[in-house]
Amino acid sequence: MVRSEHSRLRSAIRQVEDSLDVAWDSFCADSGVRPETPEARQLAEVVLQDPSEFDWRVVDAAMDRLICPDCGAALGSGDTGCVSCDKANGFRFGARETDRPAVPPGNEHAIRVSSAVARTRHRYSPRARTGYELLLPDLLDGALPTTAEAQRMKHLINQLTDDKLELLITPADLNRNT
Repeated sequence: MVRSEHSRLRSAIRQVEDSLDVAWDSFCADSGVRPETPEARQLAEVVLQDPSEFDWRVVDAAMDRLICPDCGAALGSGDTGCVSCDKANGFRFGARETDRPAVPPGNEHAIRVSSAVARTRHRYSPRARTGYELLLPDLLDGALPTTAEAQRMKHLINQLTDDKLELLITPADLNRNT
């Protein structure tokens, strides 16, 4: 089974998407707007005017609710080369990050980057997405690799073919396949 179809990654992506929905619904309620209304769409457009004013989950949720005028995909999720999606995808990284309680500093940033890659994997090369997808479930559980661990993973990933990369399910699989 390939990683993108495995329940470990699918469950992690679902967990992130659920957290985006909760963040969006709460933001809409705080703003006096009902989700899934024309007013909520306008609110999403306001969020993207200055992503640095909002939590990354609110920004990602806003992008999910807007359609790219160029390619018709959810904003920021179209193929690379779509000017509007490329621009929006860059905006996502200007949003605020607040680490959750009892996790190492930087865990929230790692979740944001890993989930962005995993949710729009077609925008990234197999080498670029493998590490992020392998780690996402562990990050959601509060883990954060050290710099040395991340560099070791990257080294191991770079030794494998694209086909072998897609068969990795957990970080431990790297040790078995190199």
